Amino acid sequence: MVPPNHDGRLIEALRASRVFGVLDEAILSDLAAHLELQTVLGGNQILREGDSSDAMLIVVSGRLRVSRRGKDGDLLLYNEVCPGECVGEVGMILDMPRTADVTAVRDSTLALLHRASFEALIKLHPLELTRVFSQAIFNHLRHAQQLNDGPVAQTIVVIPLHAGAKADEVAIGLTQAFARQGRSYHVPPTAQLDASPSGMQDLNGRLDELERQFEFLVFEAEANTSALTRHIFRQADQVIFVADADASPEAGEIEQFLKGEPGFSMKRKHLVLLHPATANKPNDPGQWRLDRDLERIYLLRRGRADDYAHLARFFSGCAVGVVLGGGGARGFGHIGVLRALEECGIPVDLIGGNSMGALIGAQYACGMTHDDIREQTMRFALGGEHPTLPLVSLFGGRRIERDLQRMFGDRTIDTLWRPYFAAACNLSQACTTVQDSGPLWRAVLASNSPAGLLPPVLHKGQLLVDGAILDNVPVDAMRRRLGTPHERRRGNGTIIAIDVDVREEFGVDAKLTRLSPWSTIKGYFSSDADPLPGIGDILYRASHIGGLNQRTRTVALADHYLEPPVAAFPLMGYRRATEIVDVGYRYAMEKIELWDRESLPRESSR
Repeated sequence: MVPPNHDGRLIEALRASRVFGVLDEAILSDLAAHLELQTVLGGNQILREGDSSDAMLIVVSGRLRVSRRGKDGDLLLYNEVCPGECVGEVGMILDMPRTADVTAVRDSTLALLHRASFEALIKLHPLELTRVFSQAIFNHLRHAQQLNDGPVAQTIVVIPLHAGAKADEVAIGLTQAFARQGRSYHVPPTAQLDASPSGMQDLNGRLDELERQFEFLVFEAEANTSALTRHIFRQADQVIFVADADASPEAGEIEQFLKGEPGFSMKRKHLVLLHPATANKPNDPGQWRLDRDLERIYLLRRGRADDYAHLARFFSGCAVGVVLGGGGARGFGHIGVLRALEECGIPVDLIGGNSMGALIGAQYACGMTHDDIREQTMRFALGGEHPTLPLVSLFGGRRIERDLQRMFGDRTIDTLWRPYFAAACNLSQACTTVQDSGPLWRAVLASNSPAGLLPPVLHKGQLLVDGAILDNVPVDAMRRRLGTPHERRRGNGTIIAIDVDVREEFGVDAKLTRLSPWSTIKGYFSSDADPLPGIGDILYRASHIGGLNQRTRTVALADHYLEPPVAAFPLMGYRRATEIVDVGYRYAMEKIELWDRESLPRESSR
């Protein structure tokens, strides 16, 4: 145990804290004098749900993870507790049992304030400390504990799963990509000292110093089961396992070794599958997911700076997700917006959409050029469809299914360089189903099958149709894929939503009392009145009611909401694709000029 007044890190952590940093120096000194310092090794549990609350903890260095067990026994991970933040204060003050488990994510130094010391401090400084602890309780109840004012470094450990896995390349590439966002530092194995107890202690002290200098620390481990590898793993906030894309997905010696480490389940774990620099199509990562608790799998190409930049944006909470809505021929406006984003250097890290947006987004995720997407989509849309016996739908859908299979072949969503999803309405479950795995053509087909016009797509016994019934611009699905706020301490990514579903007047002359086939036919040939809606118009409108109704929520969930002025183009105006693309491009360029460009990541090329 180290007397608190002998450790300057304690006062520094208190000053940096949003909870205690408002106190003057005299009160901070009194608080420090009542605190008890304790060192905890990474992986060790500190607080247990249901135990009595006899003290609160302040993190001086290291990281803690809050977690619980669900009713089914599943591990539920919640927020991280970083230097200057506290945990357990509500239970201690209110004398309530612990409401969650708390585990050290890595070797940590903690300051304990016992209830007796808390009561003594309240007597010394009743007004000031009552305010501080009341604010702490308020933050807890509102789930709004703030981050420190000072920088909190991310510590990432890159671990090769087998010899020759090129973890050094990933560590260096990631460090260089982080350097575009802030101060980053790569720690190779040769700089990690020895594995003796004194060497480990020196490494922890050096880590504390590096955290004060840098925002991103990338430790590189070697492919062995040494004590040093084990120690480095314990210091990680996040772990990146690296494997060659052609390697066997079976768990090797080092992975089995680390699974036995305390706190292994608390680590946020990722996998990078490295492909050759010239690879056109990534390997299917499906087998790598089996028996592994991975947050994400990243498909990277060796020597590709843009791939490492993509990886770094996910880890720093700066990833950009683009959501494309449905809207018939007006969806060609998406191509113009994507072109504008590229010209302005704004990357697209994830892309997803519904209906026409799902079709265009899938081609973009495959790496097709803007011109190819426009030409291919126009040919597809003008291909026509045969009417069928209207027992399930008005059209058979065979041609559309065949052409989508030709367009995407055997490509699966898992074998795209960038994450993609297509939204569909699940009639069986009465919810939105997000398709982010499986055959690409099938996902696009389900998202482009309006109920009544085309037959539902059958998937695992459930009926999927165009997602616009519930959510035409699936921003909520994108937000979930960018992650929750506690997962990325710099934010929660940026969502750019593109809505081409124009809210048009939909009605008839007030004198008309009934719609009939003859009145609709007459309306088409009358020059005195607008054409009356036909079955296609009615079904289209009905299938988009949900999206139109929740547009306000869609706007609120997106960081940037774009609505290209495409109302002048008819829903079936596919031959005017070039004009619609140009309208979307010019509109997006004007809007992007008004954005806070400093808040968006930049990328020189796609």
